[in-house]
Formats: sequence, C-alpha cells, structure tokens
Amino acid sequence: MEKIKRILNIDLPPRQSAFLWGPRKTGKSSYLKARFRYSLVYDFLQTDLFLEFSKKPSLLRERLLAKDDDVLNYPVILDEVQKIPQILDEVHWLIENKGLRFILCGSSARKLKRGKANLLEGRAWRYEMFPLVTAELENLNLLRVLNRGMIPDHYLKESYKKALRAYTQDYLKEEVFHEGLTRNIPAFSRFFDAMGYSHGELTNYSNIARECGVDSKTVKEYYQILVDTLLGTMVEPFKRRQNRQVITRAAKFYLFDVGVAGAITKRHLEEEKGELFRKAFEHFIFMEIAAHNSYNELDYEINFWRTKSGLEVDFVLGRGEVAIEVKGATRVEKRDLRPLNAFIEECSPRKALVLCNEREERVHGRIRIMPYRNFLRALWEGKIIR
Repeated sequence: MEKIKRILNIDLPPRQSAFLWGPRKTGKSSYLKARFRYSLVYDFLQTDLFLEFSKKPSLLRERLLAKDDDVLNYPVILDEVQKIPQILDEVHWLIENKGLRFILCGSSARKLKRGKANLLEGRAWRYEMFPLVTAELENLNLLRVLNRGMIPDHYLKESYKKALRAYTQDYLKEEVFHEGLTRNIPAFSRFFDAMGYSHGELTNYSNIARECGVDSKTVKEYYQILVDTLLGTMVEPFKRRQNRQVITRAAKFYLFDVGVAGAITKRHLEEEKGELFRKAFEHFIFMEIAAHNSYNELDYEINFWRTKSGLEVDFVLGRGEVAIEVKGATRVEKRDLRPLNAFIEECSPRKALVLCNEREERVHGRIRIMPYRNFLRALWEGKIIR
C-alpha cells in the first residue's frame, strides 16, 4: 500500500491526553503507529488482551507502573478503547497521579456514553480521523473517488469492490449489532438499506419508518446511532431569520464515505454526468468540507438552504458566510444560478460559489463559477473560509 502522509496533526503538550475517534479502516491505527512510533500500544482487538483487561482493568495500572520512565515519556495508546469502558477509570487515575499521557482510540464513543464511562472530564482533547482527502493525494481521479470512496484500503487497492461489499454488508451492520446499540436486528437491517436510497435528500422519518416496520421515533434513534458511531452526519437547514418560504425542519443525512454510500445502493459511475453522478459529487464535496472543518479546528457550521418552491443551495458555511451550489456540469447556464441568486438576495453571503466541471473560473454577477479542482485547492489553502 502506498504511503500517504495524513493531514491530521496530533501534537500533545506535557500531561495532555487525547481521544482519537473515527470509523474503522480510516487509518487511525496506522497513523498513530507512524506518528508515535515509540509509544506503548494496547490493542483491544486482540482477543487475549481484551479478555485479560475486561476481567481486571487494574492490570493496565499495574503494568504501566512497572515500566521505565523513558518509556512512559511517550503517550500510551489504547486502541479500540470503547470495548473496555471500565479501563477509563484507570486512565483517569494514571493521568492525575502519575502524569501519564494517553491517546484513546476508537470507532465509537456511544457505548462509553451509554455505559456512563469516565470520559475524563475534559482531560483529553478530541480528534477525529476521516477517510482520505484530496489534499493528501498527488493526483485526483474523480470517478475513482466516487466509485471507490476514500477509505485508504478501498481507494488504493484494485480489489476494492470486494472490500467495499464486505465493509457494507458485514462490518457496518455487525459493528452496530456487536456493540449492542440496537436489539431489533431485522428492523435495523431494513432501515440501513432504506437510508441508503434516501441518502443526501431531505430526511422523511415517516416514509422510512413505514419501509422498516417501526415507528418514526425508532428511525430517529437509528440515525442517531449512525451519527454517534461517526458513520454519518446530519446537516441541518440554514435559518438566520424566519421566512415562511424557507423549509426549516427536515435535515439531510450524509454517510462518512461516498464509496460506502455507493456500495449500499449498488451504484457504479462510468462517466461524469447524470443524476447519480451529481449526487455522488455533492456527497464528495461535503466530505471534503467536513474534513477541512475538523482538521483545521475551525468549527464553522455546515448547513443547506431550501425554499418551499424547491430552490436549494447545497451548502451554507459559517452562518451564511459562504454559499456553495454543486453542479458538476461542464457548462453552467444562467438558469442554474437561480437558487444562489435567491440566497444572495435573502442572506447576502460574502462568497457565492458554483462548483462545476468547467475548464476555467469565471464570475457572473455576484457568483463565482469554479472548476471543482480550483475549489478544493483553495479550500485546503484556507482561501474559502477561515
């Protein structure tokens, strides 16, 4: 596998610990081994280690207290920490009484929260690992990204179809079931399939509930499971002011990876055009924006804007500072600018952008029409939003 330098930067001062969260196979463990090569690592995916520490979490304290000081100068890494919630009490004691540093890595904090585990009361900073982003790649092949997704193993290997199938059919559902996050396995399986086909659209809980044979409240809980396990994000509608023509309730849901979303719906793109391409392209742009926001610790809001008449702006960043419409077409026509012009009239953003497949950048009125590659470069250079 190619060596790709990740943008995430965990730089811990003395006595500072951290959580690193992210879906499986996004590269958390590989990153930590490269970044903290001299650290002790306890990987709770190893069955023998898991059983030992599950029965007696104090083993962690006893073993670490036996280590030499030069070993403990580096952060201690606990991988898949959510599997043993009780061990966080030992971590807390070692931080407070011995000044040790930890990096606590896992794919979900939901089990820890539900079990009322010790989340260290602010003693650990929070980081998140995303799939690959374009700023980490030398050459961008858009169709490769949209079909394979950006999970490193899927993007880099030629056998990506089998890997994606196994990831979506086995891991994603099994992860939820194994962690005991839901008991109604048949209903959640039906929900998972229904969610894939409504992905990136306004979320209609009632329609999905009918397909799954459960009530709307349960469907909302299922979505929350996906959010809490970092498998997806809810994007809320933008609402700076009350306007009767703007829909303000229904949110959109995006999975954490465009390849995973395509595998669920059995989508394969042969060319850069058509409705399926547009939806996948929009999802990909969202992934880049979300990762940029997290890695740079900017904490800007990501919303969308839609009116009752159907005018829609795909992404609104920073409480209306930047408005982005994703087209993907090779030629943007004047009629394509209606949603952004309506948003400009209503909210006066600092920047209004249309992302597309045109060859050169141009300006039409208050709207900048940008080839998507220009946008991605500008985004990671900090020129779109800071």
